[in-house]
Amino acid sequence: MRPIFLLGLCLLLSLPVSCAHAEALPVGSPAPQITATNEQGKPVQFADIYAKGITLVYFYPKAGTPGCTAEACSLRDSYTKLHGQGLQIIGVSRDTIDAQKHFQDQYQLPFTLVADTDGKVATAFGVPMMGILPLASRESFIVKDGKVAWNSIHAQTKESAEEVQKALDSLK
Repeated sequence: MRPIFLLGLCLLLSLPVSCAHAEALPVGSPAPQITATNEQGKPVQFADIYAKGITLVYFYPKAGTPGCTAEACSLRDSYTKLHGQGLQIIGVSRDTIDAQKHFQDQYQLPFTLVADTDGKVATAFGVPMMGILPLASRESFIVKDGKVAWNSIHAQTKESAEEVQKALDSLK
């Protein structure tokens, strides 16, 4: 009986849950001017990061899971090149501050991770939630001049940096 219970629990966790803002912000929309908490427990004002240059805000379901790790490591491995083009990177998930800090330390991620425990950042970007926990969908946004300049509602994992580079090239 226990394996059946676990299978049922896994199925429940994977069910989509509706979200009031289940449609991603379209290109041309003003970028959310929101404040959230980073992996060090400090406030992050998104407007301040946007002001530093083009910004990638990427959402991932859960720190440390295979797809989320592949995505973060793809961006980490191309960080010097992407950052050299003026790109700021913010990773966002519903994980706790401690989980985000552990994820950043474990994989030596050189960019900010936001602990969106209440889902306000995801809601502001129109990122839908999935599962009963709920977890943010994997989506990415590039913000330029205070507006959404590009979005991917089916963001890549291992090829994330390549996808972002192509988007940056198309914005030139």
